[in-house]
Amino acid sequence: MPKTEAELMAFLAELGIAVSTIRHPPLHTVADSQALRGEIAGGHTKNLFLKDKKDNFFLVTVGEDAVVDLKQIHQLIGAASRVSFGKPEMLMELLGVTPGAVTVFGVINDRENRVKLVLDKDLMAHSVINAHPLTNEATTSIAAADLIRFVEATGHDAAILKVSA
Repeated sequence: MPKTEAELMAFLAELGIAVSTIRHPPLHTVADSQALRGEIAGGHTKNLFLKDKKDNFFLVTVGEDAVVDLKQIHQLIGAASRVSFGKPEMLMELLGVTPGAVTVFGVINDRENRVKLVLDKDLMAHSVINAHPLTNEATTSIAAADLIRFVEATGHDAAILKVSA
């Protein structure tokens, strides 16, 4: 059973990580987010759930306006081949979220460490990162350094690579 937003918040609190969360109507796309979220400071995320031909999975988290070359990104992230978008069933199985709610916080549900997380270097230049807290009905703001602490506490590496154009 995937973790809930409340369980995510409890995990962050256990780590001593302070976050702030703003509730809003469901946001399914970056355009929805930009139109409805209001003024939330910091870097806002766009997430790509990708897989290669050997069924290696990747969550690539970039800034909302970032341009990512899907024909070349496999060379940057260590994929075995060109990548495609992962199926919704695998997204739910591995990260516990549905399309439209994909988030860096989903790694809390990847208990078998099957997903390689890649954080874009440009996004991580922001002092505050904004992401959905396992639901697209809220936005959670977290300090960039605390995001890395969270990722590492889930047993994942926080690979910070320049993947956007």
